[in-house]
Amino acid sequence: MNYHTRKWIKPEDLNPNHTLFGGKLLQWIDEEAALYAIVQLETPRCVTKYISEINFISSARQGDIIEIGIEATSFGHTSITLACHVRNMMTRQTIITIDRITFVGVNEDGKPTRHGKTKIEFISDRLKDKL
Repeated sequence: MNYHTRKWIKPEDLNPNHTLFGGKLLQWIDEEAALYAIVQLETPRCVTKYISEINFISSARQGDIIEIGIEATSFGHTSITLACHVRNMMTRQTIITIDRITFVGVNEDGKPTRHGKTKIEFISDRLKDKL
């Protein structure tokens, strides 16, 4: 699991129980996963197709720093499926897990488009190929 994003929990992120609002966390996850899919599929247009069961295990409080981990688990002809794990950066306690988030690359008309990807590619590897 690659942890690229950290979020500092601020007052505006809290629910009435003074813990992290689940909707805010899901917004952050969807954005992080979309960015990951865009980079992997090399297309600026990806849409969220599917999110599996969301398992809230614990919460975060104001002042906590959380990390969002994303990992590609499979590639379809037009899609990429990711897994997500969010944890408290200091305690390493799991906050949420999502087994599958599927994104589909689309063209200008919103139609699925084939991407030809079969494995994770890192930007540094792509640059080597172009040098």
